[in-house]
Formats: sequence, structure tokens, C-alpha cells
Amino acid sequence: MATTTAAVKRAQAKARFDAFLAACPSRQLLDRVSDKWVGLVLCALGGGAPLRYSELLRQLAGVSPKMLTQTLRSLERDGLVTRTVVATVPVTVSYELTDLGRSLHVTMRGLKAWAETHIEDVLGNRTAYDDRAS
Repeated sequence: MATTTAAVKRAQAKARFDAFLAACPSRQLLDRVSDKWVGLVLCALGGGAPLRYSELLRQLAGVSPKMLTQTLRSLERDGLVTRTVVATVPVTVSYELTDLGRSLHVTMRGLKAWAETHIEDVLGNRTAYDDRAS
């Protein structure tokens, strides 16, 4: 009987992932990365330098401290962000993207740029649609 290597097993498991299936874990990941705060945190951290929590809070207008904390924890759990604690007074905590996070940042940066470039078109389409509907 032929043995299956770990690499082959991983490739087979990867081929079975299909986000169109309700039970597929990739659907959960898509749900996570499509959250607006996740995308904005990834873009904010994409500059390369670690950022402190307070810097992120200032940069992300409208995010509550609770939501930022939850978002950072979920990104750390998924391996997209690392959290570094330095024993100073007061304690210094900074966040930066992992290699996996940087690979996703490329996509998120493109999506952010697309939204900023095409928002006028979308707003115009919304107005035209609403005018037709009323």
C-alpha cells in the first residue's frame, strides 16, 4: 500500500475547501476578513512599522476601543497580527502584521484603493437607483 506524505495530505485537504459549502472553514475566514474593521486594521498596519494600540485607535476614526480590542484579538488568533508587550512603565503594547497578514494586506490595500477610487460612481448609481425607485 502506498503511503501518503504530509504535503500530499495538505494538498488534498486544501482541495476540499469550498467557501460555497456552509460547513467549510474558509467561509468563516471570508466572514472575518470581510469585516470593515479587519480590513482597515490590516491597511493601517501595512506600513511595516509596529503600531501601538493608541495609534491605531487614533488612525481608525469611529472604531470603539472595545471593537478595536476584539478585532486585534481575532487577528492575533488567526495569525495575521502579532502582539508585542514591552515591560515598561506603563507597559508598551504594539501590533504588526505577520507574513500571513502581509500577504492579505496586499489584497486589502487593493480593495481599499478600489473603494476610494470608485465611491463617486457608486454614490451616483445609488442616487439614480433611488430616484427611479421613488
